[in-house]
Amino acid sequence: MRQIKVANISIGENQPLVLIAGPCVIESEQLCLRTAARIKEIAVRLGIPYIFKSSFDKANRLSLDSFRGPGLKRGLAVLAKVKQKIKVPVLTDIHCQKELAAVAEVADVIQIPAFLCRQTDIVLAAAKTGRAVNIKKWQFMAPWDILPVAKKAESTGNRKIFITERGVCFGYNNLVSDLRALKIIRDAGYPVVYDATHSIQLPGGKGSCSGGQREFVAGLSRAAVAFGCDGLFLEVHPEPDKALCDGPNMIGLGELKYLLKQVVKIKKALTQG
Repeated sequence: MRQIKVANISIGENQPLVLIAGPCVIESEQLCLRTAARIKEIAVRLGIPYIFKSSFDKANRLSLDSFRGPGLKRGLAVLAKVKQKIKVPVLTDIHCQKELAAVAEVADVIQIPAFLCRQTDIVLAAAKTGRAVNIKKWQFMAPWDILPVAKKAESTGNRKIFITERGVCFGYNNLVSDLRALKIIRDAGYPVVYDATHSIQLPGGKGSCSGGQREFVAGLSRAAVAFGCDGLFLEVHPEPDKALCDGPNMIGLGELKYLLKQVVKIKKALTQG
C-alpha cells in the first residue's frame, strides 16, 4: 500500500495515524482559527500529523433553510487564513467543476463529497489540479466499487489519492460501518481514512435535517484504528449543540484529547506487535 504526501505529511503504509478535523462548515473566521489552533496543539503533543477541514458551502443539504456556509470567496479566504496563521494543511470539499481553480489555489486536499464520487467529470477535474484528492465513498456503494473511481482519478497521472469510508446506508435514516471496507480499500493500494463522525449521522433523521449519535464516535474510532486505517476524519466544534450544521454528529473540542490519546495507544500497540 502506497504512501502519499500532503504538504509535509505522509499518509499510508508505516506512517503515523493522520487526523483530519475541524467544524463541518465555516461559521466564522474566529471559530475556524480558534478550533484549528486548539486541535493542532492537541495533535502536536500527541505526535499526530494534522490537516484542518471545513466546508465553504454545504450544497447537499436536505432543506432549503439549512445553513450552507459563507460561499466560495469568503470561505477560501478563511481557509487561507487558517493555513497561514495556524500553519497546517487544509482540506475542503467541492460541489462543481467551476469551483476547482480557486479551491486548488488554497486547499492542500480537494475532497470529493460522497454523493458526487460517481461524477466522472468532477473526479477527473479535481485530480487534474495536481492537489491531493480525498474521495469519500458513497453511502450506497460497496467498498470494492469505490476502486474504479480511484482509478479514474489516477488516469490523470495524479497518484495522490486516498479514500474515506463513512458508513453505508442501512434502512431509512441510518448508517452502519462495515470495517471490512478499510482492509478491502487498503489491500487495493490506497491509504484509507475512517470518518467516524459522518458514520454515526442519521441522514434526514430530524425531518428537515440530519440527526446523529455522537456517543458512538469514540468507540467506532477506536475500532477503526484497531482494524487498520491510515487516518481519522472527525468533525469537531467547540459547542456542537450550537453548531449551524451537522451538530448532532460532531464531537466537542473538549472530548478530542482523550479520544486521540486512546487511538494513539492502539496504533502504537499495533506497530509494536
